[in-house]
Amino acid sequence: MTTKQQLEIRSQLLSVVRDFVKQDVIPQAAEHDEQDSYPSELADQMADLGLFGMTVPEEYGGLGVDVTTFAMVFEELSKGWMSITGPIGSHSMLTWGITKYGTKDQKERWLPDLATGKKRGGLALTEPGGGTDVAGMQTYAKKDGEEYVINGSKQFITNGKNGDVFMLLAKTDMNTDPPHKGISGFIAEKGTGFTAGKDFNKVGYRGVDTSELLFKDYRISSDDLLGKQEGNGFYQVMDSLETGRINVAARAIGVAQAAFEAAIKYSQQRETFGRPISSRQSIQNMLADMATKIHAARLMTMDAAERKDQGDRVDQEAGMAKLYASEICSEVTLDAMRIHGGAGYMKDLPVERYYRDAPLMIIGEGTNEIQRLVIAKNLLKRYEI
Repeated sequence: MTTKQQLEIRSQLLSVVRDFVKQDVIPQAAEHDEQDSYPSELADQMADLGLFGMTVPEEYGGLGVDVTTFAMVFEELSKGWMSITGPIGSHSMLTWGITKYGTKDQKERWLPDLATGKKRGGLALTEPGGGTDVAGMQTYAKKDGEEYVINGSKQFITNGKNGDVFMLLAKTDMNTDPPHKGISGFIAEKGTGFTAGKDFNKVGYRGVDTSELLFKDYRISSDDLLGKQEGNGFYQVMDSLETGRINVAARAIGVAQAAFEAAIKYSQQRETFGRPISSRQSIQNMLADMATKIHAARLMTMDAAERKDQGDRVDQEAGMAKLYASEICSEVTLDAMRIHGGAGYMKDLPVERYYRDAPLMIIGEGTNEIQRLVIAKNLLKRYEI
């Protein structure tokens, strides 16, 4: 595919997504957020648009778009309602992992249904004992003939209740040193011994299920060991998380952009002492800082996405983008609320939802504290003396 064709596909896809957000997502967002109800119809519409298969190659029924276009789609969706990215976010990490690390048989078996949204899923990584300490996971897969028997649990899993298939990380060797080399990835489908547990009641990111996953003597064929080789799970998930951090950064930009646009419009409509508040220098300074932060975050995110498209490892760049974009999202949404004053604190306007959704990006796909450690580790390696 030529660069011109790729740009045309990107333009067409973004146009379709913007129409979808305007016509279907925004009118339903407040109700789903308030009731914390799963947007089944919207998820089905995203499946019809092909968004579940964005990173799946065309030969398996996907759109096969590049990571840069993928990030742009997440920004557009998040401008309308960040939660609507949930059904396709971790799902895309699953499809990325299978596309890059799966065997030919695994790709042929799983990717077509995942691309169309007939099957949906995500990433089963975080455990009750910790999320950042991946190497310390306790979920264990014991080899038994041509099967593995898995016991353990995961928590805070997006699509946990409504998903079917997950990239499951489990220890296949509890004694390997270093511990992360004992982790393997599995393509796990719900069934006997693999069920969803309780749902979590969240401050923001509402309307999308965030659940426990429970494994009790869950048997899975060795054919569903990702790549058919033990001990590669840590590297597989870290690669997939690079795309996850790029999409989280893009979500943060979308939410911040929506908050900024609401604030700048309100500042021109709201009058105090006979003048719109946009004429006040203090408000102008806030608006200038908000727009500058968003622009910088977008440039960082696009840089990470473009590097990923070139086949580079981008743990540092994706970490920087996710760190910066999520932090400025929190700042921008609060400033938008301050510009709105009392009106921004009420549920009549979406500004308070932007503010509640912002912390998810600070925590999701690796906390910002761990991003700083990843960035520092890479910098020290690069500038080693």
